[in-house]
Amino acid sequence: MRWGLAFLLPHLFVLSSAVGGLENRSLWTSDFPEALTVAPTSVLTWPKGHAAATAWPKGHAAPQSFSNFTGSVDERGTCQCSVSLPDTTFPANRVERLEYIAHTLSVKFEKELSKVKKYVQLISVYEKKLLNLTVRVEIMEKDSISYTELDFELIKIEVSEMKKLIIRLKENFVGSTEIVDQLEEEIRNMSLLVEDLETLDKNNVLAIRREIAALKNKLKECETSKEENYPVILPPAPGSCSHGGVMNISKPSVVQLNWRGFSFLYGAWGRDYSPQNPKTGQYWVAPLETNGRTLQYYRLHDTLDDLLLYSNARSSQIGYGQGSGTAVYNNNMYVNWYNTGNIAKINLTTNRVAVTRALPNAAYNNRFSYANVAWQDIDFAVDEHGLWVIYATEASTGNIVISKLNDTTLEVLNTWFTKQYKPSVSNAFMVCGVLYATRTLNTRTEEIFYYYDTNTGKEGHLSITMNKVKERVQSINYHPFDQKLYVYNDGYLLNYNLIFLQQPQETARH
Repeated sequence: MRWGLAFLLPHLFVLSSAVGGLENRSLWTSDFPEALTVAPTSVLTWPKGHAAATAWPKGHAAPQSFSNFTGSVDERGTCQCSVSLPDTTFPANRVERLEYIAHTLSVKFEKELSKVKKYVQLISVYEKKLLNLTVRVEIMEKDSISYTELDFELIKIEVSEMKKLIIRLKENFVGSTEIVDQLEEEIRNMSLLVEDLETLDKNNVLAIRREIAALKNKLKECETSKEENYPVILPPAPGSCSHGGVMNISKPSVVQLNWRGFSFLYGAWGRDYSPQNPKTGQYWVAPLETNGRTLQYYRLHDTLDDLLLYSNARSSQIGYGQGSGTAVYNNNMYVNWYNTGNIAKINLTTNRVAVTRALPNAAYNNRFSYANVAWQDIDFAVDEHGLWVIYATEASTGNIVISKLNDTTLEVLNTWFTKQYKPSVSNAFMVCGVLYATRTLNTRTEEIFYYYDTNTGKEGHLSITMNKVKERVQSINYHPFDQKLYVYNDGYLLNYNLIFLQQPQETARH
């Protein structure tokens, strides 16, 4: 690499000479052209007759010479200077890279430092929370007034208020007081239950809260009926038709999600009804596959507790059920045979098909299914009179057809034709030989809007609001002994209590 002399001279020394006829002139860097360069080891030769000047301009100090400078005069009188420069150049690229790395490390350090500051703040917050929790736990451990005890105190106050309300109802109630007496007994039992729970388990107040909410609803209904002069009657005997038909329906009670999970939106559930043993019917749950069409698995539970706890279940598999119109009667499950208009009877003890038969003229495979629910062209129903099937035919132009079946042979015993178009109905059920049909009002409300009485051949409209927890109702099954509706609502298992009129059916309809 070549070095400019103008760069070297200020750091070495200044030579004086009489160049170009100028005697005793100081030699400065400006006297050398920029193009004049020397190699790392250079020899400067002065012209003959010119000696290096030793006099320096006034006010200028003689520069200090470098140790790597040597000079001599040859035999001809020529001054020769030798300058030894370092062998390596200045590592500018390495310095620049080092500067970049230092900058990057500085940025990373600032980021990590900011994170540390945030962590310090969070640790301070969590320390305060832990301190607060510690204080609360210490209070509870000392058996002083805790939140749980306060909950029980509130429950006691609520029970006391209900006792006062029931006393006022008894004083002002006109007519039979049997229901009021029954409520008073339940409230008395509730008070004893609160005391037992408080002594046995101070952390379990959820069950008692639910019971109190149910009692409040009953008291509210009693008070409302007293104010509006509605006839308050005792419910008819289980399995009896000594009433004037369905008058109202309770709010839904959510039992649980079906055992197969959230994805299984379609299906049916209920309780087996046997006129010979009405109290001992087993609970059944039959979710369809996720396609909303095929019934392949069902479960049986002997008690409601087993159903709630998903315990002691007996699971079975079939491969020929279609739609959510399933019903269970006398230990037999009734289904629409897959991809046909046939109906089938399955013995629940053996899980074998006992009988199959074609349902005369029945439309199937979504020809006349319910609104918003596919593959339910054939819908089975059970009531106090036995086994029914609800469907439509081409001859009925899609209007609902009701047939009474022999539950042993599946033979059609009698048939009734209605004027209600089946695809405009969201679902249907039978009570004491009367068909009740529902329709959707909105995502949270159904309405029982139509009835057909097979006992009299009369039909008409009514309006009974039916709340729900999800948008679509896939199936409704009635149990005569429980006098409940078992509803499959987008995967959730609900039940409703039915409220009946006291008047005879024919009088009640007009």
